[in-house]
Amino acid sequence: MFNIAICDDEEQQREHVKSMLVSLSLKTNFDFQISLFTSGEQLLSHYREVGDTFHILILDVEMGGMNGIQTAKEIRDMKFLDVQIMFLTSYPEYMVESFDVITFQYLIKPIQPQVFEEKMIKLCQYFQALDKKYVLIKSDYDELLLKYDDILWIEVVKSLTIKNKLNFVTQENVHETKGILSSYATGLKDHGFLQIHRSIIINLMHVQKFSGTQVVMLNGTELPIGRSKVKEIKDAYTKYMIMRIQ
Repeated sequence: MFNIAICDDEEQQREHVKSMLVSLSLKTNFDFQISLFTSGEQLLSHYREVGDTFHILILDVEMGGMNGIQTAKEIRDMKFLDVQIMFLTSYPEYMVESFDVITFQYLIKPIQPQVFEEKMIKLCQYFQALDKKYVLIKSDYDELLLKYDDILWIEVVKSLTIKNKLNFVTQENVHETKGILSSYATGLKDHGFLQIHRSIIINLMHVQKFSGTQVVMLNGTELPIGRSKVKEIKDAYTKYMIMRIQ
């Protein structure tokens, strides 16, 4: 599924782009989760409060308040560099300015559905070809898109009020969600993750060393290894490192 934000201060234009995405989804095997924003300020507020949840931003250039290019610059300044940006505008002269924010595409209004679909298909194919993969985690209030490479480990958290509570630990944050650890262990096994304990999955790319029945992560955190798993885990890590250098 691709998470897409449409940001335009005109309701008719937002609904038009949304309808083109729905139509494209019906014609292809691409699924879209679409979020609508009425201003650049509202989209920036989402990024400040929730973080990086979108694959693609479709921004109108001409908006009241912050325009689309100003909004995109703010998002890039927050170091959200992976999200792909498509600008919509009635004025071609903005094109050169849009290059400063690493634009994927620049479409002139009125937008032709065939052209829009061609560009969106290329974008979706681009994401499918990315080496970096993502996992979508959900809380009671929002959804968050995390790169596999950014996850240090996933751990079960004991809670009297929340069943199946999990923490996704990154270098900067700890993200709470609910889920079954074993299902993540199965889904992430082919992406360099390994379950080392009944309550912990680690990302092998963030391992510093093994020490007895503990693994030391690159950030210095020591995590326990299940006693019956020590040899199996060390063998799996050796195999992982050999595969990385080939």
